[in-house]
Amino acid sequence: QKSTSSERALNYQPGQKIYGFTVEEVVSVPDLFLTAVKLTHNKTGAKYLHAARDDSNNLFSVQFRTTPMDSTGVPHILEHTVLCGSEKYPCRDPFFKMLNRSLSTFMNAFTASDYTMYPFSTQNRKDFQNLLSVYLNAVFFPCLREQDFRQEGWRLENTDATDPDSPLVFKGVVFNEMKGVFSDNERLYAQHLQNKLYPDHTYSVVSGGEPLVIPDLTWKQLRQFHAKHYHPSNARFFTYGDLPLEQHLEQIEDEALSKFERIDPNTAVPCQPLWSSPREDHVTCSPDTLAPFPAKQNTLCVSYLLGDITDTFEAFTLNLLSSLMITGPNSPFYKALIEPKIGTDFSPVVGYDGSTKEASFSVGLQGMSKEDMETVKDIINRTIDDIIKNGFEEERIEALLHKIEIQIKHQSTNFGLSLAVYIASPWNHEGDPVQLLQISEYTARFRKALDENPRFLQEKVKQYFKDNTHRLTLSMSPDDDHLEKQAAAEQMKLEKMVQALTDEDKKDIYEKGLDLLEAQSQTQDISCLPALKVSDIEPRTSVTAVQLTSAGGVPVQYCEQPTNGLVYFRAMCNLNTLPEDLRLYVPLFCSVITRMGCGDLDYKGQAQQMELRTGGMSASTQVIPDSAELDMFEQGVLLSSSCLDRNLPHMFQLWSDIFNSPHFDDEERLKVLVMRSAQDLANGISYSGHMYAMTRAGRHLTPAGDLQETFGGMEQVKFMKRMAETPDLNLVLRTLPRIKKHILNPDNMRCAVNTTPQMLTDAASQLEGFVQRINVNKRERKSVRPNIVEELNFHPCQMKTFFSMPFSVNFISEIIRTVPFCHEDYASLCILAKMMTFKFLHGEIREKGGAYGGGAKMGGGGLFSFYSYRDPHSVQTLAAFRRSVDWAKSGHFSQQDIDEAKLSVFSAVDSPVAPADKGMGQFLSGITDEMKQSHRERLFAVAHKNLTHVAERYLSLGQGTCGAAILGPENEMLKKDPTWIVK
Repeated sequence: QKSTSSERALNYQPGQKIYGFTVEEVVSVPDLFLTAVKLTHNKTGAKYLHAARDDSNNLFSVQFRTTPMDSTGVPHILEHTVLCGSEKYPCRDPFFKMLNRSLSTFMNAFTASDYTMYPFSTQNRKDFQNLLSVYLNAVFFPCLREQDFRQEGWRLENTDATDPDSPLVFKGVVFNEMKGVFSDNERLYAQHLQNKLYPDHTYSVVSGGEPLVIPDLTWKQLRQFHAKHYHPSNARFFTYGDLPLEQHLEQIEDEALSKFERIDPNTAVPCQPLWSSPREDHVTCSPDTLAPFPAKQNTLCVSYLLGDITDTFEAFTLNLLSSLMITGPNSPFYKALIEPKIGTDFSPVVGYDGSTKEASFSVGLQGMSKEDMETVKDIINRTIDDIIKNGFEEERIEALLHKIEIQIKHQSTNFGLSLAVYIASPWNHEGDPVQLLQISEYTARFRKALDENPRFLQEKVKQYFKDNTHRLTLSMSPDDDHLEKQAAAEQMKLEKMVQALTDEDKKDIYEKGLDLLEAQSQTQDISCLPALKVSDIEPRTSVTAVQLTSAGGVPVQYCEQPTNGLVYFRAMCNLNTLPEDLRLYVPLFCSVITRMGCGDLDYKGQAQQMELRTGGMSASTQVIPDSAELDMFEQGVLLSSSCLDRNLPHMFQLWSDIFNSPHFDDEERLKVLVMRSAQDLANGISYSGHMYAMTRAGRHLTPAGDLQETFGGMEQVKFMKRMAETPDLNLVLRTLPRIKKHILNPDNMRCAVNTTPQMLTDAASQLEGFVQRINVNKRERKSVRPNIVEELNFHPCQMKTFFSMPFSVNFISEIIRTVPFCHEDYASLCILAKMMTFKFLHGEIREKGGAYGGGAKMGGGGLFSFYSYRDPHSVQTLAAFRRSVDWAKSGHFSQQDIDEAKLSVFSAVDSPVAPADKGMGQFLSGITDEMKQSHRERLFAVAHKNLTHVAERYLSLGQGTCGAAILGPENEMLKKDPTWIVK
């Protein structure tokens, strides 16, 4: 038998020298099926960790400790700018160019408060080497051109860059991104909370950039920051997967580290000096028009400074303690703060946060009235006293340790990335990353500490909460003029800068603007960049074996997978018999059905059993467009859960009780769930605005699109706001059993189980028993309506909708009705969407327009979508969408462009699938491996003539019906345009 990657890695010896590195330690971590190898680079002191594991989705990451001392956003703008070209790869924007020259499964970079990380992953060895070369050159030898700094960071420029008399404004990708970020009240609050709890060093500034401070950053400061922070002596490298470590070390030494000497980067973060007495502070935000209760939009939270995150066991303990205090309806803070309905939900920042050198714990409420502020402070203090007195029930501690066991066993596809992010913060502050991986040892040590001292946790609560004077109470309230004040402050900053300009300066600004525009419009030579070829793509789709049988008349799909001792269960419950008037209630039904109690259990007992016996149980709405007909679709609710092998009977018993005797009688409980749900939806819009725009734009184009808007669009957000504001929810309580009758019905159901071959027989007999139990009160099986709904009288129509929102940027979408998955032109539209994104829209919308993102994509339901994200423009962007169609029709693109688009499409088609999710495509949408293979062959076959043909046939004005939607700030132009409906 051939040895595994983790076994081979055990052959490394401490003290061994490899390509300029010395092995420090080698540790086997059987829980995670990996071997950790820790090394140090001899010359520069760079730190390195390799996790050898039999996983072909290999990951590389390099992180630097970046500790800014002002809010100009220098680490964030630097992260953008290093990706804009380097010594070996001098073309503009090699990062975005590599997205479609590679089969990467992940490529990104992100700026945290005290580190910047550059990770990528891929399943292809040659691709790994290519990407490693581009990443190493980008971070260590970037061009950092002034022009790229001005495009990505900020610049003064004429509104219309080609007109020297048009007014000067601030532009730049990060400038607009951060304006978008702070349109989100949750992000605004979190930022203030961190800045004020750690006021004495790097955590007191905005590492991403405060929009009004960004224009203070100079190009020279950016380059100085790079020289100091982006040095091997300040770097930590992490690799993961089944590729050999030596190859990585050789390439990293050869292409980067050998060219540096050791320096003392002097970037360590000191401890925050402790306060001798607690502090209070207040901030304002803009009102949220979509949150429930306009008069109740205040937030208050108390945040405590905890210990150093490099003390791994203490951090583990405090993290568990935090869960015990706030998670689930049995936790003391849930009972004390959420149940009385003083607010809509916990504060935006809640629980343990280990992302700073010293951790913090926060607890509080949002969606409450000003009058209740003092009450909430009292409740928090009282609750802490109660915990010190009463401790926690043993069963809750068991449930929490069970959750950790499941998290360790669950196989995800991006495990390497999860590990990189998990170890990033402690390692950044000299913590030991190998220790962090030995989770079972901490669990054992935690149990031992509790055995030896039953008051172990209560003493921690006293130490860190009761007796801790370093705590901050931060309140936030809406101010109707918040956005106006921000805009006025920006205007003042702008005027001040413009007043200081000479005519010569203005001329210079105009010329630089033209230069940038010209650079952005040039076709670049990207031949310097490495690339895979279309021939590197696997010709055949990987096959997933499934067994189709039935249990008690219910169709079942079994899929044998290496699930590592877990069983994954899904049931798709069809909704075709559901009356029209109940549709809006289905998402609400899904969110409460596993949370109201069932059988002999009230909701607290049910939550406890779910935590103790399962990896979670949930229900979600499903709208599955037909793969062959645009006006056909399936609608349903998907039930999902997982459990350890030994808990299989318990999991099915819980589902039986939910089917046979769910509780729909507790109005107070329902109110809590509805309020949290409505608050959640309102909070999510500024983050996912483009998704809401796309859903709304597609609403009138297909029947499935219409239902998607009902289940998950702005219509649903508004419905939940109405529900949350309804004083009497008895009507809803009476509606839930009506919906249950249609959904939780074995006649309308099919099931899927993914588990190991050893567990299959057991799983089958448990499932059989479950179906029998829920079939009890059924009489004769009647013939069921077919699964698929066909809307015979559906007529697509044009509709343009504008939602006026309290944002400073826009989210825009235009959608065209085209063809379904099985149509011969579908593959061409997929390739075209990618090509339009990379070769046209990215340049127009992000580089020239300054939006954070934008592009086109082809959806399985036959809708071709254009979108933009955090966009300073509205009408201009819609015009760019139209121009991209003309560009596609003109055929001004090369075979190389088509091949790159194919690589990009295939990296999504072939992205890894976790054992838990194998076979799900077939189970949900009936797309078989054969259908996937013919789609694959059509993708390979797409040629130049197909692309111009589909652009002409489907995307030309007047060809397909199209819809549009914009979410954004007040817009006079759209209000005056009679073709737009203004909401």
